[in-house]
Formats: sequence, C-alpha cells, structure tokens
Amino acid sequence: MSRPLSDQERRKQISIRGIVGAESVAELKRGFNRHLHFTLVKDRNVATPRDYYFALAHTVRDHLVGRWIRTQQYYYEKDPKRIYYLSLEFYMGRTLQNTMINLGLQNACDEAVYQLGLDMEELEEIEEDAGLGNGGLGRLAACFLDSMATLGLAAYGYGIRYEYGIFNQKIRDGWQVEEADDWLRHGNPWEKARPEYMLPVHFYGRVEHSATGAKWIDTQVVLALPYDTPVPGYMNNTVNTMRLWSARAPNDFNLRDFNVGDYIQAVLDRNLAENISRVLYPNDNFFEGKELRLKQEYFVVAATLQDIIRRFKASKFGSTDTVRTVFDSFPDQVAIQLNDTHPAMAIPELMRIFVDIEKLPWDKAWDLTKRTFAYTNHTVLPEALERWPVDLVEKLLPRHLQIIYEINQRHLDHIASLFPNDVDRLRRMSLIEEGGTKRINMAHLCIVGSHAVNGVAKIHSEIVKTQVFEDFAELEPEKFQNKTNGITPRRWLLLCNPGLAELIAEKIGEDYVRDLSQLTKLHEFVDDDLFIREVAKVKQENKVKFALYLEKEYKVKINPSSMFDVHVKRIHEYKRQLMNCLHIITMYNRIRRDPAKLFVPRTVIIGGKAAPGYHMAKMIIKLINAVAQVVNNDPMVGSKLKVIFLENYRVSLAEKVIPATDLSEQISTAGTEASGTGNMKFMLNGALTIGTMDGANVEMAEEAGEENLFIFGMRVEDVTELDRKGYNAQLYYDRLPELKQAVDQIKSGFFSPKEPNLFNDVINMLFHHDRFKVFADYEAYVKCQEKVSELYLNSKAWTKMVIRNIAAAGKFSSDRTIKEYARDIWHVQPSDLKIPAPNEPRDTAQDKTPNGTAA
Repeated sequence: MSRPLSDQERRKQISIRGIVGAESVAELKRGFNRHLHFTLVKDRNVATPRDYYFALAHTVRDHLVGRWIRTQQYYYEKDPKRIYYLSLEFYMGRTLQNTMINLGLQNACDEAVYQLGLDMEELEEIEEDAGLGNGGLGRLAACFLDSMATLGLAAYGYGIRYEYGIFNQKIRDGWQVEEADDWLRHGNPWEKARPEYMLPVHFYGRVEHSATGAKWIDTQVVLALPYDTPVPGYMNNTVNTMRLWSARAPNDFNLRDFNVGDYIQAVLDRNLAENISRVLYPNDNFFEGKELRLKQEYFVVAATLQDIIRRFKASKFGSTDTVRTVFDSFPDQVAIQLNDTHPAMAIPELMRIFVDIEKLPWDKAWDLTKRTFAYTNHTVLPEALERWPVDLVEKLLPRHLQIIYEINQRHLDHIASLFPNDVDRLRRMSLIEEGGTKRINMAHLCIVGSHAVNGVAKIHSEIVKTQVFEDFAELEPEKFQNKTNGITPRRWLLLCNPGLAELIAEKIGEDYVRDLSQLTKLHEFVDDDLFIREVAKVKQENKVKFALYLEKEYKVKINPSSMFDVHVKRIHEYKRQLMNCLHIITMYNRIRRDPAKLFVPRTVIIGGKAAPGYHMAKMIIKLINAVAQVVNNDPMVGSKLKVIFLENYRVSLAEKVIPATDLSEQISTAGTEASGTGNMKFMLNGALTIGTMDGANVEMAEEAGEENLFIFGMRVEDVTELDRKGYNAQLYYDRLPELKQAVDQIKSGFFSPKEPNLFNDVINMLFHHDRFKVFADYEAYVKCQEKVSELYLNSKAWTKMVIRNIAAAGKFSSDRTIKEYARDIWHVQPSDLKIPAPNEPRDTAQDKTPNGTAA
C-alpha cells in the first residue's frame, strides 16, 4: 500500500499552478541571481527583501516579454478585429503571483525561491497593490482583461496611469483617515514606458468655421505618455496589453506666455498639465462634476482614439500598404466598449476626428461611430449618473459641445417624427437637461451613440430597460442587452485559495480553470463523506491562517472555529452596513440578556472605504468601530462575539479574507446593486450567502437553488410598493422591541459615552431620510441570521450546502461574460489558439479559429 502524499507532493502532481522540472527551477534561480547581481546589488548579504522581490519580479517578467512580442507580431500579421476596453479604472491589485500562475511558473518559482532560502509569501507581500480603481467597476475591468487574454482575443485595456491610486485608509480612534497611495514610490517592474507613442491632447481654445469645415484652434496642449503593462492569458502564451496614459507638459508649456523673469513660475506651472494623471477620484457610485475630472475623462479618450486610429491605418492584412485611408471597414476592425459613462466623450471625439480631420460626411461618420461603440451601464442610483454642466464643457471642449448639440438635434428630430407633439418625451430623451444649470446627460449620449447597451445582471438590465431608460428601450429594444458580470477564476480561486483549487482539480480534473461550468461535476460528491471532510478542512485551514493575520494586525484573539461572518465592500448607505451593525448590537444584547444560552460564536468582519467627502459613510465606519470597542471588551461576551473593522480593504486583502469566510453578506436594498462581484468570489470560495434578491444574488439563487442561499427581505416590487405607500421608519421602531433597544443604545450614547450625541446624524437619517429602508428589512434579516446559526451547528449539512454553492458557481466566470460580449456585441470569435512560446519556432501556432484570425 502506498503511503499518503504530503501536501507538497500532492501539489507537485497537480499542474494548475505549473509543473516543476529541475531544469526550469535551475533556470529561474540563474535568472534571479543575475537580476539581483546586475540590476540591484552586488553583494547578496546587503540585499533587502525588496531587492529580492524586484529580482524575482524581473525574472518572471523575462518569461513574459518574449510571449508579449510574439502575441503582438501575431496580431499584426493576422490583423484581427481589435477590442478596446475603455475604463477610467483598472483595479489590478498585485501582479507577481497572477503572472506566475498564468505562465505556469508558480510551482517552479516556489521551489526556486525555497532553494534560495527565501520565503515566497514574504516576497509577495512586498508588492504594492496597483489600486487604480474604487471597487467593483475597476476590478471588473481587471477580470475582463484576464479573460480576454485567456480567450485569445486581440484586446487592449486603455486607462490612466494615476500616480496616486485609491487612498490608503487608516483607522484612528475609530474614524477613517485618508493617506495618499504613493504606489509608484519604489518603481513598478511590470510596466514599460513607450515615449515613442506619446500623443498630444488639446483643451480650451475656440472653434473657427470656414468653407472647409470646423477647426479647433488656440488650444492648450498636454502630452499623453503611454505605459504598457503585459496581461497574460492562462497557459496559452497570449500576452495582451493594458496601456495607461500619463500626462506630461510640453517643453514650451506656458513659457511663451511669460516674460523671462517669470521663467521659474512657468516651469512650476507645468504641474497644472501633469495634474491630470496625478490622482484617482475616490468616489464610488457618486458623480463629482469637477473640471479636473472632466479633463481626465477627455484625456484618456483623446489619446486612446488617436492610438486606435493609428493602429487601424497601419495594418492591412494581405497588403504591403502602410495606410488604410478608407474608414468603411472601421467597425469591422474596431470595437470600443465604454465601461460606464466615464469615457463617454469618446463618442463626440470620434465624430470630431471623422468629420473635422478625416472630412467624412456627418451621416457616414455617425453610422461608423454608432457601429463601433457599445456602452455598459453600472448603476441605477441617480446621484451616480454623470451630468456635465454645459458651461464647463463649452470652456474645456468647445468643439465637442457643438458636436453634442448636433447629435442631440438630429436625435430629437427623429423622436419628433415618430412621436409628434409629445414634448414631454422630447424633454425626457434629450441629451441636454434644461432647468437650472443646463447639463449634458452622459448616459443618454452613450445610448444614442452606441449600437449596444448592457446592464450587468439580469435584474439590473431589466430595471435599466423598464425604468431608468424606458423611453430609449421602447425606441430601440434590440439595442438593450444583459451581460451578467463574472470574476476570473485564476485570481479568485487558484491564486487566493490553492487548497480548494487543488482539491477540486483532484476530483474533476484541471480543465475547469478554463471552463468553470465544469464545476457542476462536483454535484456528484455532495454526499461523499471524504470530500465533505476535505472541503471543511481546507476552509478551517484558511480560517486559522486568517485568524493569525487578524491577531497580528488587530491584537484581537479570534476563535477560528467561530463563524466568520464577512461584509466587505465600499461603505455606502445602499449596501446597508448599518443593518449589519444593528444585527451585531441585537446579538450582543441577546448574549448579555441570557449568557447561559447556547450561542453560535461569530467573528463579524466588516471592511471597506468611504469616499472622503461622504459624511454618512464615515459616520457608519465610526459607529461600527464604536460598537466593536464595546463588544470586544465585554467579559460577559468573551469569545462568543467579536467585531473587526478591516483597515484599508483592497484587492490583496480580499485575497486573504474571502477564502476564510463562512458567511457572505450581500444585503443591499433590492433594486440598488447593479450586480456585485464580491458575492461571486465568496460563492466560489465556499462561503454561504445571506442576501436580498438584488443584483447577481438573483442568478446565484437560480443556479444553486434558493434553498441553498439565505435569502430574506423585500423584493424589488415590495420596495416599489413601499415607496408608493410611503416608508415610515417609526412604525418598525415602535413594533420591534429589539430594534428599538439597539437604536436607543446608539441614540443614548451607550457606544459613545464620552460623546452621547455623536451618532445623532445616523439616527436622524434612519428615521427621516433612509432611502434604503434599513428598518423595513431588519426583522427578516435577524430571523434569517437565526437560520444561519442553526445550520452552522450542523457542520456536515453546512458543508454540503457549501459544495452545492461551489458546484453552481460556474456561470460566474468572467470567461463566460466575455464570450457573451464577443458573440453578441463585438462580433468576434474567441480563440483556443496557443501561440508558440519564445523558444519554439513561430510557425507552430495551432489556429483553430474560423477564418484564421486570432479573434
């Protein structure tokens, strides 16, 4: 009988993280030592952990570069249709481990680093997160780039290289304090500056009309310097590009306007231009109409479109011509996806290029533009929808305002011809909102200027069609689609939860990493006692590891066998962290009321950032920390209940907490969360969901069966009915003694004895201005939480439900989402081509794609 394999030996047998060969390990060690010696330090004895990280990063990057060049050569030769994903946010997180996994180097690197006497986890922790996003929208863009490369699409991500990403959150005395995220201070080994592709971007100036057309003149120029980051697909040698623009002042910036004596000031003023790419606006689901933000939005759009047109003109398959001069085929060669309305100025900008520069007739230009663009809507919250003041656009982009007016005039003429005398409809559908400050409705511009509009979950797409943009959907129903969001299983399973990833691979094989729908095979093992025990063991190991992390960081002793109840996402009233907080207080009161009663121990973990100007969100953070202070220090409670507020929640912290979670909190008011993707990450990693029928929760319940989620509370129609009747918070307060007690404790200063009135604003909002109806769902939420505790007592039944959830998570791969975009919006074909590795002859590519194109 053979002896059981050790974990390390088992890992070596499974190739989802790469196969270990002595040759590859030796090669990696040579590369590491070479980089350490030549580019960093001569004497290894004085090397710091950061030196070791950079040596490893450069060694792994060496394996990327050849594949990156090969991929771009292949696209140049085949000239496929190219996909351009325009986003003001790319929340990439860390790159090292993801790259090792996608290149199949993880196990070999682990072994090489071990042989060098170093600690891989310690090296990985040194890398800064690339936090160039706020939350869901930016992280979705990052997952999509991974999937587009894995599916062999000729795709490019375009955005801004913010010098400062999303702020670092510090919690001081329970309050959020923001610190600048200087993520580039030690350099970034993954990017390559491309000054040869620097481009001018124009602002301000005026428009001159003549017989030859319109000319935008007397502008101020800012240069856009591109930085390219390679995006590797999973084990297919495809490496796509994310190109981020950095703003640079031209050398003569302002110098012409100054006397010689003002030379110093003129040089200092260069900062004004370069501020454009200085910092990410830290707002999530909130529109901030600042001039600098509009500059950012136009800057990325103007540079990107010049780049797209240069690439379109330069490549023509089967021809030696260097330039395509005819634009008829533009939509057949170019697809541009607008990630929300932030890059909406791309629509008038492409029209300006076609009409003013390329001299195309308006109707032809408009037809090409509409066929090129598609728009993804990410929110239905009114305060999140972008509406730019006309005066600001006129000052900053005078020609674009004229073009938007022209688009609007033709659009309204069309509506008037279909609905004569319906003035109200014209007002509702106009791109320009009158009344008070005249504003441009950017969502309307995106809808009118695109051939496809999609929401990001079934329920959200339905709300977009039937409520938010009802008039537009009635006019062009075929334009509106649903594309339910997804997550990349490479980062959100292989990377963050290797124990579970390998356990699944042992049971159903390794192909599920590329085809997550294969997880349904796990249904066969729902009653397999050994598998149930193994799944529970992996979860427990993850919890022990995270409990040690929490103890180290927060000096709070955590019971690893308590239920890890986790609520991590941006802090916003609609996400209802307040309802969770009321439940914590209710549990606390129950324990104090009857200390001898059996109580399922819980560790409640809440994390997330509040926009710096969002007063209520910051008050919510303070309240959670004040409650934690009381609960964690009450000897009557002991280890039955602990509350942790996770400081500085970000991608790399998500990778730690998600695999350790038992219960995932997805409790937004029905009809407010467009989709959510955190919910999918928790499901895939073996957490059970407590949630409302909102966003993608609805489809998760569809896939797993509603009985395998803890669904509670009002549905969309209930919320609508309550709005119709009028929501009265006082009624719930008067009727529910436990709710009353919790609210009274907050109000009386029980959690803030030194400042009894500290939370008056929170209480006032809950009673008089709560658009998200916390009290209305409180009772159902608490009852549902009781069911959660009851099931948790039965470890086997809990784990069986976990397995059913993992088996049902296949739909929520971003690979599936991108295949749907490719088929229904971009009209391209994913490819399972494996481009030859740099050490293989170039002509060995196996192209299995129709028409012999890479996309």
